[in-house]
Order: sequence, then C-alpha cells, then structure tokens
Amino acid sequence: MTGTQLALLVVTLFTAAINAGIAATDLAGARFVLANSAEVGVPRSWLPRLAALKLAGSAGLLLGLCDAALRPLGAAAACGLSLFYLGALVFHLRARVLYNLAFPGFYFATAVASLALNVSS
Repeated sequence: MTGTQLALLVVTLFTAAINAGIAATDLAGARFVLANSAEVGVPRSWLPRLAALKLAGSAGLLLGLCDAALRPLGAAAACGLSLFYLGALVFHLRARVLYNLAFPGFYFATAVASLALNVSS
C-alpha cells in the first residue's frame, strides 16, 4: 500500500465517520443542531433530508473504498459532500453567523481532502 493509498483510506474513513456522526445528531434533534440551523435560517423540517444527504455521502465514500470499480462512486460522494458543505458555508455567511463557521469549514475541508485523494489515487 502506497502513502497515497493509505492517506485515501484514513481520510476517507474519517470523513465518512464524522458525516455519519453529525447526521445522527441531526436526526436526534440535538439542541446545538436545532439552535444553529435556526440561526442560519434552515427550517427544522429540512434536517432529516440534510441528514439523509450526509448519510448517503458517507455510504458512497465507504463503497468507493471497497473496490476499484466503485472508486468513481467514492469520488462522486466526496464531490457531493464538498458541495453540501460549501452550501452550509454560504448559509452561514449569508446569515452573518461567523462565530461557528469553523464547523462547516472543517467538514468541507475533510470532504475536499477525500475528493482530492480519491482523484489522485
């Protein structure tokens, strides 16, 4: 296993895990999720759908690791998650909620890293 392949494995597993985790907190209706979504203007009714997108991205990332033939699925999932979190950053900026911009920024960075490693390997 090369260094790039190992990095792809570690970063992709990490990205999939944190997205599954935050999707679970979305579905559970954690107080910080409800407060943050209300502050940036995301209706509570959107949370299950947004969580489903995060879970789909996680599943796609994991499937992309299973077989070389499924690698494009992993790249598509990473691209989708990158766009998802880019949208989250836009929502935060539009609402001028800057104090917690690091959270969607962190998720965006992991998704972009997964995409870059997927494309480069």
